[in-house]
Amino acid sequence: MSKRSAASTLKVLQKQIPECTRCPELRAYLDEVGRTKRRAYADWTYWARPVPGFGDFNAGIMIVGLAPAAHGANRTGRMFTGDRSGDFLYAGLYRAGLANQPEAVARDDGMKLSDVYITASLRCAPPANKPTATQLQRCRPYLLEEIVALQPRVLLCLGGIGWNAALTAMRELKWPVPSPKPKFGHGAECPIDPITLLGCYHVSQQNTFTGRLTETMLDQVLERAKSLAGG
Repeated sequence: MSKRSAASTLKVLQKQIPECTRCPELRAYLDEVGRTKRRAYADWTYWARPVPGFGDFNAGIMIVGLAPAAHGANRTGRMFTGDRSGDFLYAGLYRAGLANQPEAVARDDGMKLSDVYITASLRCAPPANKPTATQLQRCRPYLLEEIVALQPRVLLCLGGIGWNAALTAMRELKWPVPSPKPKFGHGAECPIDPITLLGCYHVSQQNTFTGRLTETMLDQVLERAKSLAGG
């Protein structure tokens, strides 16, 4: 697919995804969260819809996360924007020269990514941050379309759910996924022509506050992703 066609497809998806109703139970949950809000964000008008991908339409690196946070991307309408996970991720992207600023707080904050496109396994914030297998399956076609359009050289998967979603998508695209299924791990690599899967612990507070994932560990994975992507 040409770069112009890729950009056109991704722009269409950015309009289609927020209107998705494949999971009525999740849309009802998003409406509830947007209505009740969190006290700290009482003056916000929540996005409260499925969140589309965000980033460079010519990116060599696609980051596959889990799902929007209820009071993060579900509030701001942009992946990893407005929560602690995003603070950690975007600061790392900035250090790696892949983002023009270290903080992401709103859709209009001027954030621009270079050679990176951020997406997720599920586009709606799920209750307790735990998507079901059915919800992931319903949402997977969007990930397939993004992969086909962007044709990244690296799929950087944050956490086991992102890793499994990427592998399942590649199987559905008839790419030569090894058997048995490659196991997720921090720094795990799995070359599947023409893409390399790269694993990274998720940037959730559960990992970053406990030291399971440190800034140095994230920096090393991002540098590896840059190397695999060719620069």
